Amino acid sequence: MAQERILPEEEVTDIADFFKVFGDPTRLRILFLLDAGEANVNTISSNLGISQSVASQHLKLLRVSRLVRWRKDGKNVIYALNDEHISRILDLGTEHYEETMGPEV
Repeated sequence: MAQERILPEEEVTDIADFFKVFGDPTRLRILFLLDAGEANVNTISSNLGISQSVASQHLKLLRVSRLVRWRKDGKNVIYALNDEHISRILDLGTEHYEETMGPEV
């Protein structure tokens, strides 16, 4: 029955690239921040203690990877998670971490 779950090589590569984006701690922190609600670059950079330039670079990759979306509000650009799937992935990652690391962390 394992044969049924084998995906085409191109699809596996695309999924691997998708998960690579989660591998950077700063990008992951941005995603967790946006999981709590929309934010602009200034809010993201001040909450995470990073420069606006660094935040913008990470947000660009998150946009290209379709993990976040943006909208204009006057002169501000407001960012949010792209969809509920991203929030669920963050929740599952947190749940797995808590279960495997236990209370001793």
